[in-house]
Amino acid sequence: MAGNLKIVHLDLPASTEDLARLEIGSVVYLSGRVFTAREGVYKRAIEDGQGMPASREALGSANFHCSPAAAVEADGSYTVGAVTATASFRFAKWLDQWLTLSGCNVIIGKGGMTSAAYRDFFVPHKAIYLTTVGYGTGALLGRGIKRVPGVYWLEELGLAQAVWVLDVEKFGPFLVESDLQGNSLFERENAKIAPGIAKLYAGTKPATLHRYGETDDKTEELI
Repeated sequence: MAGNLKIVHLDLPASTEDLARLEIGSVVYLSGRVFTAREGVYKRAIEDGQGMPASREALGSANFHCSPAAAVEADGSYTVGAVTATASFRFAKWLDQWLTLSGCNVIIGKGGMTSAAYRDFFVPHKAIYLTTVGYGTGALLGRGIKRVPGVYWLEELGLAQAVWVLDVEKFGPFLVESDLQGNSLFERENAKIAPGIAKLYAGTKPATLHRYGETDDKTEELI
């Protein structure tokens, strides 16, 4: 414990009992096996009917939504120096089938997912979501990568979209965004902030430039 901050070191693959002990808002460091998979993998595995590229034992049961800074060395070995998380909400349409197909019970990414996704997909599959902490942590996370035992669908999908298998140690930090009951850290904290949003922005003009997901109603901005 650091003040009120709970820090957990979680060994992978994690059992349901291990995950049941995690509380939203806790900081987690992972040791074991993680694999990367994002939209290219989801589409190929599910929509194209290819299934998983390897066994659960080979891949592990923790899926990281990320873009790895990966390279194939001259001797044929692989290195991944950094991993930058990508927004997970984009994968919601595949998630129920993905959790069944992959057997994953830990999903890692950026920005969290909706309460409905946690309730409808994560809870039935006894899975939890871990979120990265802020921006610019790719190199920090890279320090926890100890070995790259394999890569799948590299030729088919390219470096960024391929399935990279990573053996990690003290890999993190991540925050527990959802627990096995489907509780959400972001939802809990947003509920504290939302009542004061209107007062905070009272009298201000709408933004001149807009990005995808933004609205003039600050309580409806995309997470």
